[in-house]
Amino acid sequence: MSDQPSFQPSTKVIHSNRSYEKQSNSILFPIHQTATYIHESVGVTKGYGYSRGANPTVNALEQAISAIEGTAHALCFRSGMAAISTLCFALLKAGDHVILSEVIYGGTIRLFHQVIRNFGIEFDYVDTAKPEAVATAMKPNTKLIFVETPANPTMRLTDIAAIAEVAHKQPGVLLAVDNTFMTPVLQNCLDLGADISMLSTTKYIDGHNATIGGSLATHDEAITERLRLVRKTIGTIQPPFDSWLALQGIKTLPARLEVHCRNAGVIAEWLEAHPLVAKVNYPGLKSFSQHELAKKQQKAFGGMMSFELKATTEQALAFMNALKLCTCAESLGSVETLITNPATASHCDLSDETRDRLGISSGLIRLSVGLEDPKDLIADFEQAFAAIFGAKA
Repeated sequence: MSDQPSFQPSTKVIHSNRSYEKQSNSILFPIHQTATYIHESVGVTKGYGYSRGANPTVNALEQAISAIEGTAHALCFRSGMAAISTLCFALLKAGDHVILSEVIYGGTIRLFHQVIRNFGIEFDYVDTAKPEAVATAMKPNTKLIFVETPANPTMRLTDIAAIAEVAHKQPGVLLAVDNTFMTPVLQNCLDLGADISMLSTTKYIDGHNATIGGSLATHDEAITERLRLVRKTIGTIQPPFDSWLALQGIKTLPARLEVHCRNAGVIAEWLEAHPLVAKVNYPGLKSFSQHELAKKQQKAFGGMMSFELKATTEQALAFMNALKLCTCAESLGSVETLITNPATASHCDLSDETRDRLGISSGLIRLSVGLEDPKDLIADFEQAFAAIFGAKA
């Protein structure tokens, strides 16, 4: 697709890898469910030797992701955490220093605290919404700044271009962005100055709760080859069947995102106006403190939000349990509307004190708005409010 730069995202995800199986002319790229490949002669292959290193179906998904990332280089992994782990093992060594967003996915926190620190790698959590704080946190041994924007689950934003400027003032420092909530369709991190874009493809890329996966994209060929080597060595490549399913999901990504964003806007405004809702964190609301930054670096506001009720934690959890259409599950970005309580799910490893300081209260509710009609979602919220709060609702 590099020779067709004028194509829009919806065209790219459908036609980025239009390579048909030569014997049957299948319109879908086939699943190459194989561990190994026949050598045409000793030392001569068609580019594939063993599926831990590369697989045609995985490559097809990588081409689709590359197309929307706007780069020639993307790699797919067994999970989003496998992608982050491979990134760390590939680019960091003992004595290096990493700056992390202070509000970030709980699995990333767990990785650094319980695994990465054992390799002698230093890290600090910084409010990356403040470029001056990142600049102050930089050390001579800083090698990587890893940010998540919008942050899970508070939706706090980081100005990617501003942090890229801070990072690149010091030679050898790379900026990586977890762009799972937005995807490159809504926020292109590489265009904004990031060196590496990371996605949990489990979420919006797949969009149907069918697979676990992750990806890393970069313009830097040397970084790509280093990631490829480490991925092959530690075995973190995505399986072919999961890649094939995600390949079907990504074809509808732009269309799905349009509905996710539209529905989320309706739900956010409705929640903000409700007398029992204390606060809604959604970049699309004018009341959101970083609304102007969202308008600057995002093409739309996404399908994710979080909110707090004017209620006790027990009432907030009871409200979640009373929902019938919204599904309580630990994921996001799918066609179904999913709801979670970060304090007992994604961020359960954090202390109460740390969660409160970061704005992740025990009663905070994270909402991934799906493709259902918003009228039906609102009706579900209304019946849950009535069930728990009675006449007050």
